[in-house]
Amino acid sequence: MLTLIEIANARINSFGTTSPKADFVPTSEEKLVTVPASLLQAFQDRIDALEDRIITQDEKIAALEATQDTQAENELNMLRLINDLRKRDPGKMEISRAEKIEKYLQARPDHKASFETLKGHLQVNNARLNEAIKILVATSGHSYSIQKEKTGDKRKRILVMLSI
Repeated sequence: MLTLIEIANARINSFGTTSPKADFVPTSEEKLVTVPASLLQAFQDRIDALEDRIITQDEKIAALEATQDTQAENELNMLRLINDLRKRDPGKMEISRAEKIEKYLQARPDHKASFETLKGHLQVNNARLNEAIKILVATSGHSYSIQKEKTGDKRKRILVMLSI
């Protein structure tokens, strides 16, 4: 189906090329419409403005897609760095803490201590204590067990050296 502008342009371009017929009766699809040139120009201006907006929107979309690709690449790099940090070898401080825990447990007659006691002994928070215990279990020649306290708060844990 032809648009109003296409029909108008076709009529304008064919104007005067054929002689008008007196007995011409338009069909149901062909209705003669008189449109001022200023209105056609306004339509054309509006179409041009819309085409410019579409081009601008396409440029914005392309820029956003490029930004999204960059962000995805940055996130992937961050995840790789985090993974590398998790796999890194323990530092001197972590090994020193693990050795302190081992010496502390060996010195105790029952060879056990609560996590709270170990935190106080090392002057560290939960995360650093857990780190030190992981290193201790992985590097020590002794076996260890983590048990829940039998009395009081069931969330409290005890580290026990099993083999001496």
